[in-house]
Amino acid sequence: VQLQASGGGFVQAGGSLRLSCAASGRAFSTYSMAWFRQAPGKEREFVAAISWGGGSTYYADSVKDRFTISRDNAKNTVFLQMNSLKPEDTAVYYCAATQKYCSGYGCYTGVPDFGSWGQGTLVTVSS
Repeated sequence: VQLQASGGGFVQAGGSLRLSCAASGRAFSTYSMAWFRQAPGKEREFVAAISWGGGSTYYADSVKDRFTISRDNAKNTVFLQMNSLKPEDTAVYYCAATQKYCSGYGCYTGVPDFGSWGQGTLVTVSS
């Protein structure tokens, strides 16, 4: 599956942004999807994941209750709604896909678990 992320930009602290990731290729609904981010000088880190059908979601503690991941399988798109943004949320955000299982018991969150990646979209949050 090929992924194309969009929606990044510049926002003041406390503001909101919505990222989108459009997928092309086969059987989008068979992939668990996730968002990762990478700040300058830091390793890529997990942000959020969602199961094939969208019924299960999983978040990093740093974004829980502020970010919401969702998907529209009819449109082959996954979203990341980001509210109450903080300067420490500044990073390049990547969407990723895996055929590994994601459920209410947990989701895969490691970079090596995901075989398909989008090109990244930059989010900058000013203080």
